[in-house]
Amino acid sequence: MNAPLVTILDDEPAIRGILTEALEEAGFRTQCFGRAREFEAALKRVTPDVCLVDLSLPDTDGLALVHRLALEQGAKVIIISGRAQVQDRVTGLELGADDYITKPFDPAEVVARIRARLRGGKIAPQSGQTARFNGWTAHFDRYMLEDEAGDETPFSHAEGEVLRLFLDSPKRLITRTQMQDSLGGGAGESFDRAMDVRISRLRTKLREDPKNPRLIKTIYGAGYIFLGDVRWD
Repeated sequence: MNAPLVTILDDEPAIRGILTEALEEAGFRTQCFGRAREFEAALKRVTPDVCLVDLSLPDTDGLALVHRLALEQGAKVIIISGRAQVQDRVTGLELGADDYITKPFDPAEVVARIRARLRGGKIAPQSGQTARFNGWTAHFDRYMLEDEAGDETPFSHAEGEVLRLFLDSPKRLITRTQMQDSLGGGAGESFDRAMDVRISRLRTKLREDPKNPRLIKTIYGAGYIFLGDVRWD
């Protein structure tokens, strides 16, 4: 089995070199890019396991790129940026990034975060790629929700992780701590905010009444319960 592939998009050669050395020593394969144009061209040929993306890119808006990756690619997306404000982290996570690391960073932390994301994204043994519940079909192989009429709505990789967590444990309480343990990423306000946003977006895509959701119930002070009847194909 091939080692996981990590792509690095950063316009600073020194950063690319530091990350490449640390990741390859840890057993990962790497590909490096200094421009978004080259990076996106490469994605047409191969899908990496993890994308490390800097936000301050010379040829595109880094946040817009992260959003496209989250919706269109199967890879996990980790932002590495010099923007250290809480709002920057929250915005990146809201747009679909799986994690956010600020510069300067310890390369060992980057390696640990990548391993955590890969562990968090493993498919549960009992689960397939298609789940059916309450008139909906979730296609995890192509990140798409399908309703009874056949109309489709895409969901991001990050939203899919949360949805899969619910579908793997229907009618059971899932606490915030369990979500963090399963999905990885740093604890704190930005993680909690990102989870709230992803769940809100899933409710919208599932056409839930925000005042009285039928499928994803909030248990205040405890966590969430998914109330659907789930069948995996």
